[in-house]
Amino acid sequence: MTLTEKRQQQIVIISIDGRLDTTNYQQLEGRVMHHLQQNHTTLMIDCSGMDYVSSAGLRIFLVALKKLTAAGGQLALCALRENIKEIFDISGFTGIFRIYATQQQALEALGQET
Repeated sequence: MTLTEKRQQQIVIISIDGRLDTTNYQQLEGRVMHHLQQNHTTLMIDCSGMDYVSSAGLRIFLVALKKLTAAGGQLALCALRENIKEIFDISGFTGIFRIYATQQQALEALGQET
């Protein structure tokens, strides 16, 4: 898995490329914790390049949401592939997370609230 980051105004965008699983979920967790320590509390995770997510990966999304919410921040996910969206649907995550079809839609939604 490869993580890339960029900022657009006050929004940190983390893009995932590859598999998010038990061998690498700590990388994403570390990036989220780093941004929380820096008081960057508006995060978007772009999942357009993520082709697999394990239960450990799903757990990190939940941890990130809880920590960001507790810090008064927000988290949005965008561009889920169909197979990933199906996993989110089955696990009930689509009712928990703010999920947008595109990065632009997520930016607009987050930008209105920052």
